[in-house]
Amino acid sequence: MDKISVVINTYNAHQHLERVLDSVQGFDEIVVCDMESTDNTRDIAARYGCRIVTFPKNGHTIVEPARNFAVQSATHPWVLVVDADELVTPELHDLLYREIQRPDCPAGFFIPRKNLFLGMFVRDFHPDYILRFFRREGSDWPPTIHSIPTVAGRVERLPAKGEAHIVHLMDETMHEYVAKMNQYTDLEAERKRNKGYGLGALLWRPAWRFFKKYWMDGSFRMGLRGFIRAQMAAIYQFIVVAKIIEQHYREREQAKD
Repeated sequence: MDKISVVINTYNAHQHLERVLDSVQGFDEIVVCDMESTDNTRDIAARYGCRIVTFPKNGHTIVEPARNFAVQSATHPWVLVVDADELVTPELHDLLYREIQRPDCPAGFFIPRKNLFLGMFVRDFHPDYILRFFRREGSDWPPTIHSIPTVAGRVERLPAKGEAHIVHLMDETMHEYVAKMNQYTDLEAERKRNKGYGLGALLWRPAWRFFKKYWMDGSFRMGLRGFIRAQMAAIYQFIVVAKIIEQHYREREQAKD
């Protein structure tokens, strides 16, 4: 029978780590890839018998640069990547082991994930799917924000029904949400700096994102929380476009000097 390694990237992740490790005890190996935590993250991982590897932080503000190192540190053919604030349900554990016994098993699976927003699980029409389970050999995780791994072979989606899913424990306050938004929009604006955005993008992109999030995705079913969630998605787009325009203005000013 093929074996599965669970890979968890950490940095000062003590808040939820014990619950996370409790949820993955039934797998064949747990690898914790730590980015030089300064809290008791490593002590918790050691107490649970995890294999601990270290990826130097070196000023990194996102986890993606450490993902590939973490995945390749696993020793088993299959890898399940779990964040330090995510739980794996027993039903998902059992389903994954059944799937890899299929003679026509694909090389990777998108897994449904339940997310919290202001104390309520998100009720979108379409589940949040994340590519987190795949064969280690031939896989590669690009070191850019919100990237997904490239997998050597076919990938499928697990059915979004029952209790076979990942549960995202993080329920950010609006203060945390806005702080992270500023960080992520910096990175996205840098990645899209060559886009020729102007007034049209400032108007259209936020409006479209609100419409999609609120009506098409189903955030309206969450009441006032859903309206806030959709509006924050629109604000995110506005900030990205505004930062790109700001970069263009600054570059023009510098060219004059």
